[in-house]
Amino acid sequence: MSFLGYLFRDVAVDLGTANTLVFIRDKGVVLNEPSIVARERSTGKVVAIGRDALLMHEKTHPGIMTIKPLANGVIADYEATEELIKGLIRKTQTQFSFGIRKMVIGIPSGITEVEKRAVRDSAEHIGGREVYLVAEPMAAAIGIGLDVNEPMGNMIVDIGGGTTEIAVISLGGIASGESLRVAGTDITNSIIRHFRKAYNLAIGERTAEEVKMRIASASKLDKELAMMVRGRNLVTALPEEREVSSPTIREAIATPISQIINSIKRCLEVTKPELSADVLDRGLFLAGGGALIKDLDRKIHEETKLAVHISEDPLTAVARGTGKVLEDLEKFKTVLLPTKRY
Repeated sequence: MSFLGYLFRDVAVDLGTANTLVFIRDKGVVLNEPSIVARERSTGKVVAIGRDALLMHEKTHPGIMTIKPLANGVIADYEATEELIKGLIRKTQTQFSFGIRKMVIGIPSGITEVEKRAVRDSAEHIGGREVYLVAEPMAAAIGIGLDVNEPMGNMIVDIGGGTTEIAVISLGGIASGESLRVAGTDITNSIIRHFRKAYNLAIGERTAEEVKMRIASASKLDKELAMMVRGRNLVTALPEEREVSSPTIREAIATPISQIINSIKRCLEVTKPELSADVLDRGLFLAGGGALIKDLDRKIHEETKLAVHISEDPLTAVARGTGKVLEDLEKFKTVLLPTKRY
């Protein structure tokens, strides 16, 4: 690495609704933390970001509020987003780092020009000298090792926190696809609603996330699972513990899972026949945190008759892809997204 390489770093960011990952050139993915900021309500001063802020979430007193600055993969709170990115990148900073030279950011494929502009402005405000944007399904495909520039159809389904990105990629572009604003957060919220409706039990996001990770499944398991869940009874207002089983949670999350699968089918319906033949031959590739839901691959296979491959380390696929783009901008220049200047 050159002397300037030590002073000015090249950074890639997977700016996610649930988690933000940071990739540093020559180091790889160095940070993966929740996309959340905690600040004082009276002064607006940021008191924690990322994992530290998540520990405070749903446990704060009235003087502190926690903010999730991204919703459905796009910026909902501009100022908090800048604080989040700045703070997370600062966590990766070495003693002699002065600034950011090049920055690549993964964004949902379906966002508007105004939303793209907001992401670019945030990156420039925190010091990015050259800022590039890449669609998340393209970054995920690159991250799992697919050759996106070949004249061959590759289907990628990236189930993140705020959006599910579905795309058939060929010749460095998205031939057909959909950015569905139904993803991991909707699955979590379905679990929360189920507990309120079925058991009069209020549970928090963190508890619902744990239920999702431990026992949620998309189809019947060979050995069904169960776990104890704690919350507050809405009738008595007292703490309560209840056992819940995987079949119950499967039913609770059936609607968002069906919406994701129906979106995959819609994408296949508008794909050109030659590319469809490639997808039939190769199958589709699952990335993102949603890919870890038990038996989701089997459920998609049953519904589409396609082979389904869960990518290695699906949580970091987009971050690794943006990192590869950062390290070879010339090779991947066709996948970079233009943004209009106003």
